[in-house]
Parts: sequence; structure tokens; C-alpha cells
Amino acid sequence: MSARRQPETAILRAVCGYLRVTGWYVIRIQQGIGCHKGMSDLVCVRRGRVVFAEVKTATGRLSDWQQGFRQAIADTGGEYVVLRSLDDAIAMSGEKWPA
Repeated sequence: MSARRQPETAILRAVCGYLRVTGWYVIRIQQGIGCHKGMSDLVCVRRGRVVFAEVKTATGRLSDWQQGFRQAIADTGGEYVVLRSLDDAIAMSGEKWPA
């Protein structure tokens, strides 16, 4: 599997694993009945910082619902990021790898 054509699930696993070993509490949100439309894939919490993180491939785009959710988080002073790779998660975290 090439790095540039990595499926979203592989990116998600790598991101979750990295964040957890660097001290983040990571909640995986599974879309389904009763879930807030556009909700991010992950809610990540560490040292009082809460980040809503959407995982996408290098070419993946946010849906209209996801864009609306991102805007609602921004409008209320929250933090929302799109993570397209493990490098993005490392940058978000502010940690060196390995920690």
C-alpha cells in the first residue's frame, strides 16, 4: 500500500494509536442513528485541550454537514482539525515522535 493512496481506515488507526501513546484521550465517533450529522471522527482530549478531528485521505473532502459542524465549532471557540496523515496528528499534538 503506497503512502499517498492510504485508505482512510489505515490513517485513522495510525492517528488514534499515535495520539493515545502520547497521552491523548481519544473518543472514536461512529456515524449512525442518533449521531449528530457532520460530527468529527474523533474527539481528542489532553491537558484541558479538546480537539475535534476529522480524518480524511489526501484527496478526501468534507461533506456539507461536516463543513457546517466545523463552522459551528469555530463559531463557539472550539478547535477543529482535518488530519490527512500521521504527520498531521504529530503536528496537532505538538509532540515529537516517539514521545
